[in-house]
Amino acid sequence: MFQVRIHGRGGQGVVTATEMLSVAAFEEGRHAQAFPSFGSERTGAPVVAFCRIDDKEIRLREPIMEPDALIIQDPTLLHQIDVFAGLKTNGYVLINTHHSFEEIGLGDFARGHPPERLCTLAATALGLKHIGRPIPNMPLLAGFAALSGLIRLESVVKAINQKFSGKIAEGNVAAATEAYESVKKEMEERAHA
Repeated sequence: MFQVRIHGRGGQGVVTATEMLSVAAFEEGRHAQAFPSFGSERTGAPVVAFCRIDDKEIRLREPIMEPDALIIQDPTLLHQIDVFAGLKTNGYVLINTHHSFEEIGLGDFARGHPPERLCTLAATALGLKHIGRPIPNMPLLAGFAALSGLIRLESVVKAINQKFSGKIAEGNVAAATEAYESVKKEMEERAHA
């Protein structure tokens, strides 16, 4: 079973991201489960949501305490709460920022983890560019697909087209595609460095 925890703030599409991740996994014939954990339900408040993916039925219902992957939709949370709590040693981390791990004060953390499993992505900028709103969730979902190989971009696109229509769907697909290609390129450059 592969477990993903997504941290963000209310209004950033954290819950939608986990739902879409589960739909993308279903598209690939896998079992998936997505659910949020709310504190104070208001825009800007910290939100965490969870997604489990497996090749067999999932019966667990509790929050994910030891994730295989973290997606951090809001980098201001990095120094406010322990977003890395329980992360497996070889876990994936994708952070919504145009800065490096070193630049955001996570150099020591990065040195203790496999570099091919860590990535930053300016997802909010991609949301603004393609959708006209600072919503990072679909670019981060596609970036995660590129980073982890857990799901395919085609499955993310199908999930987007099931959830949205018209210009919103087109914008999200464009943002997701650019994010996927950006992360793939960065990971290939790192592999050849």
